[in-house]
Amino acid sequence: MITTAAPDFAAHFPTGGRLAGLDVGTKTIGVATCDMNWSFATPDKTIIRKKFAADLETLKSVLSAHNIIGLVVGLPLSMDGSDSPRTQSTRAFARNLLPLGLPILLWDERWSTAAVERAMIAADVSRAKRAERIDSAAAAFILQGAIDAMTR
Repeated sequence: MITTAAPDFAAHFPTGGRLAGLDVGTKTIGVATCDMNWSFATPDKTIIRKKFAADLETLKSVLSAHNIIGLVVGLPLSMDGSDSPRTQSTRAFARNLLPLGLPILLWDERWSTAAVERAMIAADVSRAKRAERIDSAAAAFILQGAIDAMTR
């Protein structure tokens, strides 16, 4: 199941459980996880993209290690809310994740990377460290937005 409606997604998990957030880029996939009660999202790792089959195997191992029961995938909408080529690519990526058997929430990620980068600059994180951490931090920002919407 793939949805853009947080209430429909949340209905699959009446008792909570660990979720993963994904920030899907052309070169990397940022991964974040949240706690069982959906209180806070934490950056986890950044997967360097290769072929989809290899990416999927790496993702499977991360999801298995954390007992993930659902995915929140950042959806890169255009500023006016319309789809772009990147949006279509992310939707296709999400469809390719369906064999994992996990519910998927597509979550608007506009400004996520910019917001995370501003916070890192404000915290005086070096360019090198920002480059290492930006994708998983953006995934955590995306996941946090989704869990906040589901727990209001």
